[in-house]
Amino acid sequence: MADTEDLTGKRVAFLATDGYEDSELTSPWEAVTGAGASAVLIAPESGSIEGKKGHTQTVDLVSAEADAGDFDALVLPGGVVNADHLRLDDAAVAFTRAFFAQHKPVAAICHAAWILAEADVLDGRTLTSYPSLKTDLVNAGADWVDEEVVVDQGLVSSRTPDDLPAFNAKVIEEIAEGAHAGQTT
Repeated sequence: MADTEDLTGKRVAFLATDGYEDSELTSPWEAVTGAGASAVLIAPESGSIEGKKGHTQTVDLVSAEADAGDFDALVLPGGVVNADHLRLDDAAVAFTRAFFAQHKPVAAICHAAWILAEADVLDGRTLTSYPSLKTDLVNAGADWVDEEVVVDQGLVSSRTPDDLPAFNAKVIEEIAEGAHAGQTT
């Protein structure tokens, strides 16, 4: 396995809540753990969360107790309900913003970019998302593009579950690269 695909020893946070897009949690989770990383599910409340298609997963840590300093990267699965609820959770927003302050890779797919707008980390950044978020992200200062996957200084973004193969590959690559000076608040 090439160094750009080896995540042994890396710890990756996945931030989600009920209503996430199932494949946007499970596919990147399998990709990073398959590359050797450990994955931790963080949610606003303890117990378990359920995706919109019925996948359930146990919460490892609540957002109010999570510290970005304990992780090497953050993955944000999409899903309208998930993304809308997360951006209203102050602890989840602060946790997300801390990854940018610490220059760590962050990956957002589909509607997950809403929390990035709420965290005020998009000014001057290029990204993609589900098309209906374009105006919100542009209003938050982003340069929105309609591409399968976009990488901007450690920020990885994609549009829909159809983009997961490209998204997962770039997520692994950016985590393997580590900190990015341009990944900042």
